[in-house]
Amino acid sequence: MTPTPRTRPWHGVLVATALPFRDDLSVDHERYAEHCAWLVGNGCDGVVPNGSLGEYQVLTPEERAQVVATAVAAVGGARVVPGVAAYGSAEARRWAEQARDAGCHAVMLLPPNAYRADERSVLAHYAEVAKAGLPVVAYNNPVDTKVDLVPELLAVLHGEGYIHAVKEFSGDVRRAWRLAELAPELDLLVGADDVLLELAVAGAKGWVAGYPNALPTATVELYRAAVRGDLDTAKRLYEQLHPLLRWDSRVEFVQAIKLSMDIVGRHGGACRPPRVPLLPEQEAVVRAATEKAVAAGLS
Repeated sequence: MTPTPRTRPWHGVLVATALPFRDDLSVDHERYAEHCAWLVGNGCDGVVPNGSLGEYQVLTPEERAQVVATAVAAVGGARVVPGVAAYGSAEARRWAEQARDAGCHAVMLLPPNAYRADERSVLAHYAEVAKAGLPVVAYNNPVDTKVDLVPELLAVLHGEGYIHAVKEFSGDVRRAWRLAELAPELDLLVGADDVLLELAVAGAKGWVAGYPNALPTATVELYRAAVRGDLDTAKRLYEQLHPLLRWDSRVEFVQAIKLSMDIVGRHGGACRPPRVPLLPEQEAVVRAATEKAVAAGLS
């Protein structure tokens, strides 16, 4: 499927949704549906279920499928870009097919992450998942996957028609300019909250975001200001929010964002093991930064 500019569901602010659990750590689908609708109602353009922030690695296959179905029912398939990462390419393709059949218009895919895959393996992986027929957003996270989708490799993946966009999480903002030279039609998406302004200025078409889970209005305003070139507004908001945004690039990002959600009156709640609660000193930092943001009128 070749998307047109009006059918690129990865444009804008896509929230990598945190997943609410009940006290027994079962998935609270009713709360999740309400959260997806609340995010879209507060200006976000769509949601990304089954990403790392959604703790997909610790979900059963049945839970993972139901999370996608819940998001689609809540906000419509055109607003849902599920993560379809898996150890095996055949399994990842099946998740892409499930997303397609659920009504989604695109999916997000990590490279093979069970081992340090070489370029041929990466190409074969994306080729297989592309057979599901949905546009694929590549997700470059070399910190966690140990596979780096460098601009040269992304250009090949795009040239073969396997990917249409990339969520860039390397933290190296210089790559935006190299990628624009090598593959100008490949859409760049901000992948880490704490480089939002830098990548927006470099021409990003979207933001796969974490902190809108807690503060959607202010973060959406930040993104919109940055991409339209209103740097006075963007810089002010970025400075105010950055003490929180930088947690998106830390090991404890899920716990931090869920804690901020709790503080602002949403339901973040607990994580499934092996994630454990923040250390007291970490919790104090997140709590202070969140309360400061709220006191400043950011929500």
